[in-house]
Amino acid sequence: QVQLVESGGGLVQAGDSLTLSCASSRRAFSEHAVAWFRQAPGQEREFVATISRNGGSTLYADSVKGRFTISRDKAKNTAYLQMNSLKPEDTAVYYCASKRTILTAPLNARAESFDNWGPGTQVTVSS
Repeated sequence: QVQLVESGGGLVQAGDSLTLSCASSRRAFSEHAVAWFRQAPGQEREFVATISRNGGSTLYADSVKGRFTISRDKAKNTAYLQMNSLKPEDTAVYYCASKRTILTAPLNARAESFDNWGPGTQVTVSS
């Protein structure tokens, strides 16, 4: 099991950009697929994006496709979520999640399949 810590959240205006980071202290993180989820007040947690353990494959929710980019830096044991053209409806607590996978594992957007979670970071987009 790995511990995850998100950072980079904050208050921005609509149209601004923000980059979230998800850091792990363990090298085992390199064997994990990583995903970002978000939860707005009164709403269920929803999938945002995921990246394979080797960084070669990514998957995005339709609501963020073309605006958000997920990436990872194995040397730093860190994953990122670059968010551009932010909208007020992007306001939520953003969570990083990971799970150990094999190299050929397909991408998965189901929260139940991830067993490591960070505490979350708040992103607020004002109109």
